[in-house]
This record gives sequence, C-alpha cells and structure tokens, in this order.
Amino acid sequence: MEDAAAVPEGRAAAGAVVRPLRADDRAGVIALWKAAFPDEPPRNEPGLMFDRKLAQDDGLVFVADDDGEVVGAVVVGYDGVRGWIYHLASDPARRGEGIGTALVRAAEAELAARGCPKVNLQVRTTNAGVIAFYEALGYAVDPVTSMGRRLGG
Repeated sequence: MEDAAAVPEGRAAAGAVVRPLRADDRAGVIALWKAAFPDEPPRNEPGLMFDRKLAQDDGLVFVADDDGEVVGAVVVGYDGVRGWIYHLASDPARRGEGIGTALVRAAEAELAARGCPKVNLQVRTTNAGVIAFYEALGYAVDPVTSMGRRLGG
C-alpha cells in the first residue's frame, strides 16, 4: 500500500507526517484504534480490520506518523460513485493538533485524484464532538437513512 502516489507525504500539525499505510504500522494502528474506539463491537476488532484492509492493497489507508509513532489513521473506500471515510482516529492525547484534519484532507485528495465526486461518512448521532469536527471541515448531514445488515452469522 505504499504506492498511493496521489497523496504526497505531508506534514500535519505538530510534526506528524501523513503517509500511506505500511504493513509495519500494524501494532501502532491497532493500539490507536483500541484507544480511540474502546466500545467497538467484536466484529470491528482492530487486528482483523487492519489485516482485511491491508489484504485489499488499494492504497486507501493513511497514517499520521510522528517520528515512527502512529498518532493518527484513516481508512478510505471508493466504489466508483462515492468515497467513504471510515475509522478516522487520532491519538486521544494529541487531539486538537490538526492530525485528524490532515488525515481527512489526505483522504479527500486521494479520492479526488481517483475521480471521486463525493465523500460520505457516518458518525454516531450521539457523538456531537465528532459531528462538529466534520461540520468545521465542510461536511453536512445528508437527507438519507443509513442501513446495515450483518453477514455470516
């Protein structure tokens, strides 16, 4: 996944570099997701998520790296119609430093480079702080209903 040429490595606030995911980021990303999403259901176990996404090899995961430490990550998807931002996380101790914003902008840049016309994301309705974060970046609530279905048991 190191070949996401459309996303140049760049500095986030506080000295972190946003770059494509590498396999050796596994431990750092898993620790970050566990800290950022402590109440996730078992189907979202960070190690399984990391391994499944890494196997896709689509260049659509980015990390914020501060001198070898993963301090942020975002998973991105694109189906040819719309892009998706998933599991944006920054180190809870470093929130407010611009890491999340830099990751969102890297995701948007990569999606735009792939011809994506629109980005979607989901936020739990109870997470007012994250809703405000995305609104400050120009996102708005769409008049749609999100639906889901669990597969395989």
